[in-house]
Amino acid sequence: MPIQKLTIFHLYPDAMNLYGDRGNVITLVRRMHERAIDVDLIEIKRGDKADFKYADIVFIGGGQDRGQRVITPDLARRGKQIKSEVEKGLVCLTVCGGFQLFGKYFKTSGGEILEGISVFDACTVGSDKRCIGNIVIDISAQKWRSDLKTLIGFENHSGLTYLEGNTKPLGKVLTGYGNTGDRTYEGAVYKNCFGTYLHGPVLPKNPQFADHLIQTAINRRYGSWAPMKKIDDSVEIAAHKAAITRAKTAKTIHI
Repeated sequence: MPIQKLTIFHLYPDAMNLYGDRGNVITLVRRMHERAIDVDLIEIKRGDKADFKYADIVFIGGGQDRGQRVITPDLARRGKQIKSEVEKGLVCLTVCGGFQLFGKYFKTSGGEILEGISVFDACTVGSDKRCIGNIVIDISAQKWRSDLKTLIGFENHSGLTYLEGNTKPLGKVLTGYGNTGDRTYEGAVYKNCFGTYLHGPVLPKNPQFADHLIQTAINRRYGSWAPMKKIDDSVEIAAHKAAITRAKTAKTIHI
């Protein structure tokens, strides 16, 4: 059976789109089109109707505290179904503020508790310091089909995210601060749901990550499928390698 279409749900693009996070969706759509995969991109805002059983990939970006406050009640209303679909293998990419709200809660530096939907067994606590700068993480443990064993990006967060239980790190920090600011691990993985603090946006300069999300979504919707055809990633790989070099020389700032 030929692949006809994949559906992306982009959550709260009006409130959660810091640091060019929309570029992640643009990257997914472009890479699908280059492989003749049709894409239905649906933007979901507060109050919109959405049935997540029709989603193949869910994306939510980062937002400031006020943006997170705005969407928290609406996300909570959808939380039960999102969690149910994640247990069935739904592919999700959550970045920064979205990553925090897919955990159990985010406690702001002022002591306010923003309840998450507990996809990740994780909690985030606001700090009086910010982790800012270029970041490189080792993802060799993920065993994705690629010769790129690192992810690169730019982190800018004061929330410190602690993982527990069945939620595992996305990668080990090589350069930068990571989830808890102590240069140990970054991001989160639970089933096919990924969380990260990597902005930039993350997918354009990490084509292996984008392709892993697409391939996993294809396999879930259409059954086991042959690997996707290769496309020319020379520009993306050059950008990836240049970012690693930059991360070694540019300052990573902890303020």
